Amino acid sequence: MTQYYVLGVMSGTSLDGIDLVAVNFEKTKQWKYQIQAAETIAYPQAWKIKLGEAQGLNSTELQQLNDTYTDYLAEVIHDFTQKHQLHNLDAVCSHGHTVLHQPDRGITFQIGNQAHLAKSLNCLVVCDFRVADVQLGGQGAPLVPIGDRYLFQAYDGCLNLGGFANISLTENGKTIAYDICAVNTVLNPLAEQLGFSFDRDGENARAGKFIPELFDALQKLEFYNLNPPKSLGIEWVQEKIQPLLVDFAANPIQDLLHTYTKHIAHQIARHGTSGKKILVTGGGAWNVFLMECIAEKSDAKFQIPEVELVEFKEALIFGLLGVLRLENEINCLSSVTGCKFDHSSGVLFSP
Repeated sequence: MTQYYVLGVMSGTSLDGIDLVAVNFEKTKQWKYQIQAAETIAYPQAWKIKLGEAQGLNSTELQQLNDTYTDYLAEVIHDFTQKHQLHNLDAVCSHGHTVLHQPDRGITFQIGNQAHLAKSLNCLVVCDFRVADVQLGGQGAPLVPIGDRYLFQAYDGCLNLGGFANISLTENGKTIAYDICAVNTVLNPLAEQLGFSFDRDGENARAGKFIPELFDALQKLEFYNLNPPKSLGIEWVQEKIQPLLVDFAANPIQDLLHTYTKHIAHQIARHGTSGKKILVTGGGAWNVFLMECIAEKSDAKFQIPEVELVEFKEALIFGLLGVLRLENEINCLSSVTGCKFDHSSGVLFSP
């Protein structure tokens, strides 16, 4: 029997905060998990601004941000472990925070993945999971599907509604997964224009009206016609989505929210979910209006699990990715990312 006690750490593109999950993993015939503690540490406004503007920094400024963010991440992790009295962790398995993701140009960059994180925490750190995959010709994303395969076999597929929507489906022993469209990276900034950090239950979107011209323009975006493997970064939102929203800025924010939510639902319904049992996680699972729109478009059985899994599934699986790396087992699938071959990705830093 294989056992690990690790901390999974994840920061998503929606900038809602840092997710931390202390979890026991155990493997006899298959992997099982038990969450010991979980919490999201919201980003202070100053950090939300810094991370939101990171794409515009030069290389020197990016390195400075990397250094300060690593220090901040170490502080957050240390406070979490002290608060929950977490002792004898085998490793901290951290995704870091993505500031650049252009895999077609061989570029992906997650800050916070530095050697001094391990020294600050006095704990083994497994991190930087995406870089090796991109170097092998892959998209470096999505990485979560290996966890979907090992931990959630009771479902036909898993749909994550976070900064982006991504789906993983396993058929005949082969897992495919890819990004579908932007979700909270678009919805949250629109809600912020109304004075909210997010559109609770999608109520502002529900109150809005449909803008056919905006919907049609969104549907024509080239990414949607590409075959997997494919992934999205915040750069794509800034280059493709934001200009369209500017073009229709004369419309009420509620109308923009309503139309974009309908667009998300339409895109999700196109992707192999018909008749399947699909596990839905990520902050978008709590968007009641969005889930209603998705259900109207697809006859799949979308199931929202307990709160802990909805909110911390990605951090949980990055914990598993770290464990698989420590075991030197495959944690990146060529069928998902398009890399040259399945491999075990992640950098190890000792304290």
